[in-house]
Amino acid sequence: MNIKTHLNLLGLKVEDRVTGFTGVVTSIGFDLYGCVQAIVLPGADKDGKPCDSHWFDVNRLRVTSNTPVMDRPNFEFGPQAEGRQGAAEKPMGSRAE
Repeated sequence: MNIKTHLNLLGLKVEDRVTGFTGVVTSIGFDLYGCVQAIVLPGADKDGKPCDSHWFDVNRLRVTSNTPVMDRPNFEFGPQAEGRQGAAEKPMGSRAE
């Protein structure tokens, strides 16, 4: 596997083979010790409040849908690849004056 293979998990529905936990991969992490992990978000509760997400080693995950729930960011070219685009602008009150 390579980095792009792991990044292609973003947005896919998965199931943890050990616990049966299901959800959508929202982030991929590469750590100093060689672990590749994914954050899995299970969705929202009956009131629309997001449920807690959890980290899993990618080799524990089974893809249950090959279609991403939304378009993936382009990490190869453009502002996202250059680290110039985040999820949203920061509120005015949080900027240093």
